[in-house]
Parts: sequence; C-alpha cells; structure tokens
Amino acid sequence: MPALVAGIHVLLALNKDVDGRDKPGHDSGEVHSCLVRNAMSEDFLKNPLSLFEVRGKTAIVTGASGAFGALASKVLAGAGCNLVLAAGGADALKKVAAECEALAAKTEAVNLRPNTAANCDKIVEAAVKRFGGVDILVLASGINKVSKIVDQAPETFMEVIDVNVTQSWLMARAAGKQMLAQGRGGKVVFMSSARGLLGHPAGYTAYCASKSAIDGITKALGCEWGDTGITVNAIAPTVFRSPLTAWMYEDNERSTAVRKGFIARVPKGRLGEPSDLAGPLLFLASKASDFYTGHILYADGGYTAG
Repeated sequence: MPALVAGIHVLLALNKDVDGRDKPGHDSGEVHSCLVRNAMSEDFLKNPLSLFEVRGKTAIVTGASGAFGALASKVLAGAGCNLVLAAGGADALKKVAAECEALAAKTEAVNLRPNTAANCDKIVEAAVKRFGGVDILVLASGINKVSKIVDQAPETFMEVIDVNVTQSWLMARAAGKQMLAQGRGGKVVFMSSARGLLGHPAGYTAYCASKSAIDGITKALGCEWGDTGITVNAIAPTVFRSPLTAWMYEDNERSTAVRKGFIARVPKGRLGEPSDLAGPLLFLASKASDFYTGHILYADGGYTAG
C-alpha cells in the first residue's frame, strides 16, 4: 500500500503544469478519485473468486431449451442466479426450468421466442415483474440450415439470419433499454461460433454470415455501451457435444472418420464438451470481465489459432 500511495502522488504531480496548475483537459480531483478507487479495489485480492460471484443476479436466457441455452441456464442456476428462461418449445422449457430449480434456482419460464419486439419486451417485463430487473442476458437462440448456395432457397437463408441475428439484436435492444434505465450496468453474452471467423465448404453460407454478423454486433454494441457499465461479449465455440452433434461422438466408421479429420485441426486434440463452455460463460457473466467488451471468446481448443 505505501508504494501505491507514492504512485498516486507521482501521477498527481504529472497532472500538473510546471507552475502547479492542472493541465488543460485534466481534473486532479477525477485523477485522485480514480486512483483511490483503484487502491481500494485491491480488496478483491483477499478473495479473488469473488470476482466470479453472480449469486442473486437476474439472468435472462433465450433459447433456453437448446443445447447451449440449457447449459447456460443450469450453470447460472448452480451459481445462484435468478433465471428468466425463454424458449418456444413448452415441454422442453419446463424440463430445463425443473432442472434449474433442482439446483435451488428461482425461475420464471416464458414460452416465447424473441422473434418480435413485442415478445422481447414481454420477456424483459417478466424479469422485472418477478425479480425486479435484469443483470445478465444470454442470447442462446440459434439454428443452422446446411445447403450449398445454389440449392438453398432465399427464404431458408433469411430464416437463419432472422433467428441468429435479428432475434438476438431485438432481445439485446429490449434488455439493453432496461439495463440502461436501471443504471447499474449489466452483462450481455451473445452466442457466436468459430464459423463467424472461418468458412466451411459444406454449405455454411447462411450460418457463417449469421455468426459474422453476431461478431460485428458484439463489437459495435460493446463500443456503443462502453461507458455505461454494460459489457457485451460473445462465446464462439467449435463443435461441442449436443443433440445436434452427438453423431460425431459415436463409435462407428463414419463418425470416427469425420471426428479424426476434424480433431487433426484442433491443437487440444479433442472435440468440445459442455463443461468447456461453462467457464467462459461464468467469466463473461460476472464482474471478472468488467474490463472486457466487444470481445469474441473462442472456446475451440485452439482451432482458430492454427
């Protein structure tokens, strides 16, 4: 602490002109307050894990019945969040809500997709009515329609863009209004993919375009809300175990061949597991990521590094 105090005095001195007056465009009071806050923030060293504490926070998860949405819901439930779970499939939504409640979480299930501005407003209203506000938004809705461009109907391309991009934008807009009104910051986590950065020869023009758009929104919104206390980031996995990718984990000739070819390009030497996404999610949903915004976090075993 003595060294830190000495550093504060040096920096305050550097903020002065040779005649002792504040330099133009600088306020010594602001500099002093900032440095004192930084000094006080050393308290986290007594319990670094407190940076990842989200207990009592209210999180909205869209696409809550999907692979990543269900995982995100249960991770946040186990961490002590209040949950507003939104999805279109009523039965699957009830199942996820029950699993979260088994982890001692309070839940509010909203059987709506974020496919209109009105629906998005209703999802946010449910969070405010039940829990008093919104602290975390996880945008887990998404689809993929694999087809070579000459064979894909324009309507199918637009459906992928609507679900993956437009609906995420609408939901971020609705939750963002509430977070800004609350004035206490917030956490927005988009679901991207390694395919937002890399192409794929198997007919991924719609999906790659949608995830590149998510990356762009993440960066732009991170800048737009940079001074509000709201952070905006994205998780971008490669293949991880889910109902859609379960076939790649099977022990048969086709799965083994495809898996072997893919793993050859993954430095970690394996496919992803749901637990590989849990840590990044908790990081981006907590105070630990307060200085990160507009960032795409690749949970891909090094796939995009090669």
